[in-house]
Amino acid sequence: MDCRLEVVVVPVSDVERAYEFYAGKLGFPVDSDFHPNEHFRAVQVTPPGSACSIVFGTGLGGGAAPGSLQGCHLVVTDIEKAHAELEAAGVENSGPQHFVDGAQTAGVHPEHEDYGTFVYFADPDGNSWALQEVRSPKR
Repeated sequence: MDCRLEVVVVPVSDVERAYEFYAGKLGFPVDSDFHPNEHFRAVQVTPPGSACSIVFGTGLGGGAAPGSLQGCHLVVTDIEKAHAELEAAGVENSGPQHFVDGAQTAGVHPEHEDYGTFVYFADPDGNSWALQEVRSPKR
């Protein structure tokens, strides 16, 4: 059975603030902004190059608390470029990090090893994300 992850629902407290962060600061194109009434709104954005979209809004169900999504990874081929884009957009972040003997250490992995360098950031509600450098995917 083939299964594709195509949507991640991100719980937010303020749709406009989330819209400004994901579409404005991060520059993710808006695929849909469905707002049929005052009780329901679903905004769908998709990171460039991704087959998986992000949805946030009001009345989506599920009951997850704003800020409760933790640890989703967005894969990039150039972590330094991606980090520079976050910085230019004013997105607070950890800067590049890699593991040395199981501990996070500042800086890019010395050999740019696939799956070896991360940059962490969060949206205004505290939903956390990681950029992960993968130049040659194993799959």
